[in-house]
Amino acid sequence: MNTLAGKVACITGAARGQGRSHALALAQEGAAIIALDICEQVSTAPYSLATEDDLAQTVAEIEAIGGRVIPAVVDVRDAEGLKSAVDGAVAELGRLDIVVANAGISTPSPTLTMDEQVWQDTIDINLTGAWKTCRATIPHIVEAGRGGSVILTSSAATTMTSENIAHYTASKYGLVGLMKVLAKELAPQNIRVNTIHPSGVQTPMILNEPMYRLFRPDLENPTRADFEESARSHNAMGLFALEPAQVSALVLFLVSEAARWVTGSTYAMDGGGSVS
Repeated sequence: MNTLAGKVACITGAARGQGRSHALALAQEGAAIIALDICEQVSTAPYSLATEDDLAQTVAEIEAIGGRVIPAVVDVRDAEGLKSAVDGAVAELGRLDIVVANAGISTPSPTLTMDEQVWQDTIDINLTGAWKTCRATIPHIVEAGRGGSVILTSSAATTMTSENIAHYTASKYGLVGLMKVLAKELAPQNIRVNTIHPSGVQTPMILNEPMYRLFRPDLENPTRADFEESARSHNAMGLFALEPAQVSALVLFLVSEAARWVTGSTYAMDGGGSVS
């Protein structure tokens, strides 16, 4: 339909999972994509993070549908690296209209015995990294004067409480506060800011053994099937986990003209987890 023809979107964590899905969905609607990802392992993450090959696959899939994409390997904790990557891409593409601050990690650990570095990496990537992403990108939207849309990927952890993710939960609550202040500050420039709150999404962030143990601490070696059974009990609809494309459908709505009155809002995708 090309509803985003002529627009440019910047997405962090774009090498795979939700980020790749969002990039493809926006590209299918005609947007050019700035695809950013760290493409290296964070030592405290208990699962393998994306690689440069993953980012290259995102690029290949966007180009296969006729889309334009500029990739960059950059850590959202690196403010100067972000600014350099974004500035260069915007200079080449000519504008920026949409930002999806999606990069994040999850490292389950008991609150009172958690290693300090585990806490710090989670806050630095999930919360401070989103702020640094906003600082590197939004000024381009403001300067252009056309308005735009910013989406921060929060979590259903803000509506459903689970043990052993205090650091993750704190980072995702923090994004709500960041979003609301930005929404108020940027409203005069017609820049809308919202958070999305998916529950589990079928990506490597949740499909790993530490997450299985988080949901099934009663089992010594829980399997994906054990995890899935437990996850279904955590929401009113008895659902397991979202497909990335289902989250991308919400992203598409929030960046569209249909959502032109929507800002400062939180969007839960938790199968009724907050009411179950």
